Amino acid sequence: MQAFVAPRWLPGGNAQTIWPALFGRRYTGAPPLYRRERWRAPDGDFVDIDFQDAPDPVTAPLLVLFHGLEGSSRSHYAEALAAVARERGLGFAVPHFRGCSGELNLGPRAYHSGDHEEVGWVLARLRERSPAGVLAVGVSLGGNALLRWAEEAGDSAAAVALAVAGVSAPLDLAAGADAIGRGFNRLVYERMFLSTMKPKALAKLAQHPGLFDAQRLRAARSLRDFDDLFTAPLHGFKDAVDYYARAAAGPRLGDIRIPALVLNARNDPFVPGESLPVPVRVTNPRVTLWQPLHGGHVGFPQGGWPGHVRTMPQAVVDWLLAHR
Repeated sequence: MQAFVAPRWLPGGNAQTIWPALFGRRYTGAPPLYRRERWRAPDGDFVDIDFQDAPDPVTAPLLVLFHGLEGSSRSHYAEALAAVARERGLGFAVPHFRGCSGELNLGPRAYHSGDHEEVGWVLARLRERSPAGVLAVGVSLGGNALLRWAEEAGDSAAAVALAVAGVSAPLDLAAGADAIGRGFNRLVYERMFLSTMKPKALAKLAQHPGLFDAQRLRAARSLRDFDDLFTAPLHGFKDAVDYYARAAAGPRLGDIRIPALVLNARNDPFVPGESLPVPVRVTNPRVTLWQPLHGGHVGFPQGGWPGHVRTMPQAVVDWLLAHR
């Protein structure tokens, strides 16, 4: 993947982001078939987890995916990873962040890029039922949250996960917020995210009156505005500036104590290449950086038209298996 090259018929980071998500082939054969479990979280709320069971769950590791912003087990990368897990004989699980499973959660919170406590609780419980161990991958927001968990867990992470991978993670959250709020990104990506996030937030306000100012939220025109009003205060941060500073995984990669892969395309539209870790400055031998020139944001298309999105999941899963 370090030398990944996108097909010539799909040039540029935006095309390599949008087309794969909409049209890239995710699997061969039958689509992934999930079964759902609902867990009661420590705060009394619920978390929904979709499973694809391994043929032999006693001997096969469990691959866990933490999805991206407004993602789910039906996101293109989730179904592609499910297919690769099936081919490798692995179990597969997708824990849904609060509000992303198709049903609004109950408590006065949602999810965020630094949600390492939720990640840690889910991983620990999955490890208890996975005799062959747990491998974890996080995509975009989920990638940052997963890496933050590994950083916070330190030496104790090895008792929970064998190895982790962050794909297209916004390691510098402030830089990502700035990038997604400009030009084409603002017209397409930011507007798309806000179109689902704002209604969910207003539904949360209906559950918990007085949680925030509805008029200000309706007037929010950027993810930074949304985070300043909703995400940050609901999850213990002072404001968006504090949230972006404390929740970003990039500054603390040196604290990771288990094998960790960090994959970012340098043409990602809203994770600027200049915000990525400089390989020669990451001295932690447990962290591997892959920064191909092509791939977009969680795209990594390959093959003839209409292309497929299986190369990245295959490479990431193979890396994880080699480092278990």
